[in-house]
Amino acid sequence: SHYYDKVSQYYETLSHYYEKVSHYCDLQNIFFFNCGGNGDMKNAVIGNNKQKANLIVLGAVPRLLYLLQQSSSSLELRTECAVVLGSLAMGTENNIKSLVDCHIIPALLQGLLCSDLIFIEACLRCLRTIFISPVTPVQLLYTDPTVIPHIMSLLSRSQHTQEYITQIFAHCCKTPEHQMVLFNHGAIQNIAPLLISPSYKVRMQALKCFSVLAYENAQVSMTLVNVLVDGEQLSQVFARMMQRDKPIEMQLTAAKCLTYMCRAGAIRTDDNCIILKTLPCLVRMCSKERLLEERVEGAETLAFLMEPDIELQRIASVTDHLVSMLADYFKYPSSVSAITDIKRLDHDLKHAHELRQAAFKLYASLGSNDEDIRKKPILESGVIELLCSLTQSDSPALRVNGIWALMNMAFQADQKVKVEIVRALGTEQLFILLSDPDTNVLMKTLGLLRNLLSTRPHIDQIMSSHGKQIMQAVTLILEGEHSIEVKEQVSCSNTQR
Repeated sequence: SHYYDKVSQYYETLSHYYEKVSHYCDLQNIFFFNCGGNGDMKNAVIGNNKQKANLIVLGAVPRLLYLLQQSSSSLELRTECAVVLGSLAMGTENNIKSLVDCHIIPALLQGLLCSDLIFIEACLRCLRTIFISPVTPVQLLYTDPTVIPHIMSLLSRSQHTQEYITQIFAHCCKTPEHQMVLFNHGAIQNIAPLLISPSYKVRMQALKCFSVLAYENAQVSMTLVNVLVDGEQLSQVFARMMQRDKPIEMQLTAAKCLTYMCRAGAIRTDDNCIILKTLPCLVRMCSKERLLEERVEGAETLAFLMEPDIELQRIASVTDHLVSMLADYFKYPSSVSAITDIKRLDHDLKHAHELRQAAFKLYASLGSNDEDIRKKPILESGVIELLCSLTQSDSPALRVNGIWALMNMAFQADQKVKVEIVRALGTEQLFILLSDPDTNVLMKTLGLLRNLLSTRPHIDQIMSSHGKQIMQAVTLILEGEHSIEVKEQVSCSNTQR
């Protein structure tokens, strides 16, 4: 009896061991073979979003993560698991959500504690792919306070770790708190030497890191201005990166770094690196030869740079026909792009509103402090005609923006500008706007009318030409079913007359 008990216990142990081995082999089989049995999983999922989605649905992610975290798994197997997970992450946003829900980020961060460089690089590559997705909560990088200093220590391991880590930091630095966490753990001194790396990818990602670290952060910017890279001031390194022979991406990002440092007070607005390098570089980015994203980013960054400084506004207004270039921001889609590049036209159609928004920001920044500059966006660029054409748009938002901009241009403007607005808009369109069903359009049109009739000489000239039609339109509004606010605006305009 005792013998049979021992044998029974032995077989139970053996059976349990067999189940474990069987389960482990099953995991390896799932990893190494695809559903057709004619190739490994890595090759099966590369470039095949449908296959990636199928594997996720079939439960491959938890099994891959299990193998990844098992110290009993070979390094080769664990590395291949990280590679496959990285490939799955390159699929759709739903794939990313599934991976994050399976707690892939803590598993990969844990994997970075391994000493094997190839495995570390595979984990970082996968983390990079996950963190650059807009659906990934970046806060997951900051949950464990030991993670950032450990990742920072991996920067020196290889060019690959440098590229992946700086890209992760650049995408995960979203708040002032994130900036200070990275700053306090030595981001500046650790990343600065990478700006002269032999690898372009490393230099570029390091540059992007500094742009997000310096944005509206005086402490970071003041520190950056005193940093030396191979004996050269960091601002000079950035200035060299804005040279015309450098890639556009590098020029634009370097200009953003110097812009943010300038706005934070670390660099004077009359410094040569701002007047002779940064501002001209950003104006170049507004050229119609640049891609849509580059033009939008260039215009918005330039607007931010010169917003508080009248001298920069004056310089920008006479640099490389900037005012005329901005007029092109309102001309998408164009028949030329439709003929030469259909893909680019399709892309621009989807994002044309971004161009217009960027142009409005830059116009506002250019003319925010100086009346002479305002007269120059207005009279030389043809912007009045463009804004008048916007008031005929089917989009209420565009009509509002167009008439709002005209209203601001007419405010305390000289007679020449006001006459040009009336001529370009035309009395017929003015009356159409005064009967617009959108209250915002109507209110802004009345505001334009009030600004056009702000002084006695202007009132006399405009009313002598268009008085009868204007009074008819005003009477219709007063007698119509409009809100008290609209009728008060009409009364204000009437009182001026």
